[in-house]
Amino acid sequence: MPTTHFSYEGNILCADGVPLTAIAQQYSTPLYVYSRNALTENYLAYADACKKHQHPDAPALICFSVKSNSNLAVLKILGDLGSGFDIVSGGELARVIAAGCDPRKVIFSGVGKTAEEIRFALENDILCFNVESPAELHRINDIAGQMATTARIAFRVNPDVDPKTHPYISTGLKENKFGVAFEEAFDCYKTAAAMPNITITGIDCHIGSQLLDDAPLLEAFDRLATLVDRLEAEGITLQHMDIGGGIGITYHEEQPVAIPDYIARLYARISQWRKDRYNDRPIRLLLEPGRSISGNAGILLTEVQYLKTNAAKNYAVVDAAMNDLMRPALYEAWHTVLPVEKQDSAAATYDIVGPICESGDWLARQRDLAIESGNLLAIMCAGAYSMVMASNYNTRGRAAEVIVDNGQVHLVRRRETPEDLFAFEKVLP
Repeated sequence: MPTTHFSYEGNILCADGVPLTAIAQQYSTPLYVYSRNALTENYLAYADACKKHQHPDAPALICFSVKSNSNLAVLKILGDLGSGFDIVSGGELARVIAAGCDPRKVIFSGVGKTAEEIRFALENDILCFNVESPAELHRINDIAGQMATTARIAFRVNPDVDPKTHPYISTGLKENKFGVAFEEAFDCYKTAAAMPNITITGIDCHIGSQLLDDAPLLEAFDRLATLVDRLEAEGITLQHMDIGGGIGITYHEEQPVAIPDYIARLYARISQWRKDRYNDRPIRLLLEPGRSISGNAGILLTEVQYLKTNAAKNYAVVDAAMNDLMRPALYEAWHTVLPVEKQDSAAATYDIVGPICESGDWLARQRDLAIESGNLLAIMCAGAYSMVMASNYNTRGRAAEVIVDNGQVHLVRRRETPEDLFAFEKVLP
């Protein structure tokens, strides 16, 4: 995934050629900055690779994972490129619609879909529900019946494949809450096939996030293929296979698999399988990438407020905090931190911390930086699972967001004010 969209020109770090110093001066900090060009390139890495290998009668659909970055402008950029969307809530569907994107390209995942969310999705004719339990299947069938319609579904099948990633973002093992067990999936499909308001269209899995190797994904595909064969023998024919997302990005020194290589290997397996068993009858591929499209397309800008030293450490206290970027506190995640302006002074080792009243409020640890109070820092690879996880803890307004588009900077979400935060509250009479 490209990182050159955020690079130094002389001593100044720029976003697609626009100095981040100028962007910070206009929009203040903390501030999320995204590159439209990076989003486009990352999406096309998937779309172009699929076009190279897909069957002409079964074009792939790339469904961007809205939970990774739900800004309306980001969704609109990807929708205009042809993207579908993977959602996990009714609110995310409302965002897709508000962005002017096509709800008929939406797949709805998640273990806790409410009756209201299911109705909303059916009203908007979404592509497919990824069903995660028998109880959910019965609810969808009942609601579709009440609405005198049918619901297109796939089961999210848990293949019990170890993705070898952080346990908090592993989703395909037996002990995870997601999906139906592989051993139970066949009976679930048979039950669904007998329901009057259900149309079975596919099968889905998603084993985890930030995968650097595609071997677990290919293993999961092989397990799904055996289940598809068994269903076919039972007379249940599927139109699509959704292999999920999960390909990682480079936060530090990781070397994730190249998207074109992964897609080529995946389609090679699909082609051989369909040739051997189905006389080349095609099946449509769906993918759910999120981080690998938006992650390296964004950064978080922050300003150093104070430099502080105690007996153990040096601290750089910045105006961003764990409410702006939760990943380090939640996962002990690494984000590279770069000075926006390179300094000639000697570097020291700092923990980058925020102003929130929690010891867990840190953004980076043990980083060698030449900085002074008032300097700007760029926290890299913050385009995924960053702003979407932001909160208002300590009554802090969420940061603004901008997109750089061919030299122009567009404000796509204004900064929240304190008045915004208590606008829905009342004191007792």
